[in-house]
Amino acid sequence: MTPAPPGRSGAVALVIGGLVCQEVGASLAVLLFPATGPLGMVMLRLVFSALLLWVIARPTVRGRSAGAWRAVVVFGLVLALMNGFFYLALERLPLGVTVTIEVLGPLTLSVIVARRLSAWLWAVLAFAGVVLLAGGGWDDLDLVGVLFALAAAACWAAYILSSARVGREFSQLDGLAIAMAIGAAVALPLGIADAGAALLNPVTLGLGAAVAVLSSAIPYALELTALRRLPASGFAVLMSLAPATATLAGWILLGQFLTLVELTGIALVIVASIGAVRASGRAAGAAAQPVG
Repeated sequence: MTPAPPGRSGAVALVIGGLVCQEVGASLAVLLFPATGPLGMVMLRLVFSALLLWVIARPTVRGRSAGAWRAVVVFGLVLALMNGFFYLALERLPLGVTVTIEVLGPLTLSVIVARRLSAWLWAVLAFAGVVLLAGGGWDDLDLVGVLFALAAAACWAAYILSSARVGREFSQLDGLAIAMAIGAAVALPLGIADAGAALLNPVTLGLGAAVAVLSSAIPYALELTALRRLPASGFAVLMSLAPATATLAGWILLGQFLTLVELTGIALVIVASIGAVRASGRAAGAAAQPVG
C-alpha cells in the first residue's frame, strides 16, 4: 500500500526540513575547509551528488538534440560556478550573511519578472537589509567574500533560468544528473589542486559524501515531495526563509554570532524576498487572465 502524500502542514515541514539539511550540510562543509579547502569541498559535493543522481536517474545520453546539449552544458557550468562562489564566500563570511546575500539573486529575478513598480519597493527593502548586514560598517565584512556571495547570487538566478530550460528538454532527473556530472568534471581539477592529499583520507571522503547527501540529495527529495501538495508560490515563499535557517545553523553549529543590527538586516531581506515572490505571482496570474 502506497503511503498518502503529506498534507499542507506536512509539506511545509518537509520544505523546512530540506532547508535545515542544506544548512547543516553547509556547516559541515565549513568545518572541512581546513582539510579540503573550499574548492576541494565543491568538488567532493558535486562528484558525490553526480554519482548519486546517476545511480538514481540512469540518464540516457543518446538521441539528444544539439539544443538539449547546449542547455545541459550551460546548466552544468552554472552548477559548478554557483557552488564554487558560494563556498569561497563561506570561507570569508558567516553562513547567515552568505546565504542572505545569495538570496538577492532569485529576489532580483522575481522583481524583474513582476514588472511592477511595487515590486521594486521590495528590492529597496532588500538593499536596506544588506546595508544593515554590515553592522558597524562595511569594514567589518570581507569585501572579497561579499563579491563571491554576489557572484553566487547571480549564479542562483542563472540556475533558475537554466533549470527551467533543462526541464523542458529532459524528462525527470535526466537533465540534472547529466548537468551535475558536467559540473563535477569542471570542478575536478581545481578541487584536486585545492584539497591535495586530503582526498586520500577515507574520513574526509566520507564527510564529503555526507555534505553531498545533506546539501543536495535529501533537500531535493523532500522538496519534490512537498511540491505535490504546495503551490509553487507557497513553496517559493518558504524558500525565502533560507537566510533564517542559515543564520541559526551558523550560530548553533559554527558559533557564528551576529549582532541585532545584522539580524534585522537578514529579517528585512527575508520580508523582501517573500514580498517579491508574492508580487511576481500576482503578475503571472494577471498575465494569464483572458483579455476582453
